[in-house]
Formats: sequence, structure tokens, C-alpha cells
Amino acid sequence: MQALGGAKNHMIVLPDADLDMAADAAISAAYGSAGERCMAISVVVAVGDVADPLVDAIHARLDAITIGAGTEAESEMGPLITREHRDRVASYLDVASTEGATVVRDGREQSFDGDGFFLGLSLVDHVTPWSRLHCEEIFGPVLSVIRVDTYDEAVALINEHEFGNGCAIYTRDGGAARQFTFDVQCGMVGVNVPIPVPVSYYSFGGWKSSLFGDNHMYGPDGIQFFTRTKVVTQRWPDPSTSSVDLGFPQNR
Repeated sequence: MQALGGAKNHMIVLPDADLDMAADAAISAAYGSAGERCMAISVVVAVGDVADPLVDAIHARLDAITIGAGTEAESEMGPLITREHRDRVASYLDVASTEGATVVRDGREQSFDGDGFFLGLSLVDHVTPWSRLHCEEIFGPVLSVIRVDTYDEAVALINEHEFGNGCAIYTRDGGAARQFTFDVQCGMVGVNVPIPVPVSYYSFGGWKSSLFGDNHMYGPDGIQFFTRTKVVTQRWPDPSTSSVDLGFPQNR
């Protein structure tokens, strides 16, 4: 049976993508559940000229997100699970600065009422491919943006990563999207869908270090896991050679 390993989910945005759709998707997929879910989008890969307007569009949406206690109806994002985890997630913002990235929004600068382990929405641009922000699983409300020039660079970025849980592509081009589904080495793929969790009939699960075991956790693989097979190997002589009458037709 599968056990989930680490997750690092990428969202590629091509230059022809619907910018508003992509920015809205990045917000909900990166910051929903405070980023504490295995299918959260933690890296946006901006291809070509889309990078500047995409970062601006994401940044412009951050102030509209209401952060507060999960018991409050108006809250759209709650606190992190523990103080230690919040501090660990926040520490990546210092890592970003030392590694040459640009912290567009630092969630530590936002103040909150209450005693929860809150961290504001954080956005980091110009993240490099093999920085800690990209290589490690942050599991919090920190969205990284990596800029590349071409589609091939974007796909290579995903394929060369240790993890292969989920990924997505945003584009208006059906050919590019179809090619992506063949090219990418990832267990769950979304086309203009930021969190590609399949319906329950299909198996949920990633590839590479995002999967421990040989079966996924549900769908057809789940049935296989809970099924004990029996193999019977047999060889029989011609029943007509038997001297015992068992009621079978015999050619005498």
C-alpha cells in the first residue's frame, strides 16, 4: 500500500494563459488550508513574459484574503498547526533573502488578534531552481515563483525534482497542454486545474519520492491491496484412462 512521501507541487503558467484565472488558482492552491496539505501548490513556474504581470496579479490579491480563527465564518485561512511549525515556515523567508530571491510579501509583518500560530501570506519571487525554497517541502503559506524562458525549462524543472506528487499547467493551447501530460514525470496532472486530485475511482498518489510502496491508496490499486490472491497450478490425465467411474463420459 502507498504511504505518501514529500510533496512539491508545481504550477506552470505559459505566456498565453488566462492571467486572472492563473492568479486566482495560485492564491487558492497555495494558501488554502494555510498551505498545510500535500496537494498545495508551493511553486509557480512563470514562463517568459508572463512572469511580471502574474506576480503583480497574485500580489494584488493577497490583501483580499481574510486570515483568522477557524471558528470565525469570515476566515479564509487559519493559523498553522503548532508554534514550532510556524517558526520553521517563517524561517524560509530569511533563507529566501540569503539565497538571492526577492520577498515580495513577508507574512511575518502582518499582525493578528488571538492566540493562534498565525503567519501571513508570503510571496517570494526570483527563486532559483536549486535553492532550499524549491528543494525542500515548506508546508505553509509561502508561495515561490521561479522564472524560466521556455516550456522545456519548466518541464525539466519538475522532472529533475526529487518529488513528483502533483503539478498543473495553465494555458489556452490544447496542444501544449496535451504534450505536457506526456512529458511531465508526476503522478497527478492538472490542465487549468490547480489541485489535480482525481475522483475516487482513480488512484490518488505521486511518483518518485512522493510515493513509498508499490500501490496507490485507493481506486483499483486499493482493491488490489485488500485482495488476497490464490494461484492454483494443475495438470490432469485424460479421464477416459481411469478405471473408476465418476460419471464422466468415457470412450471405451
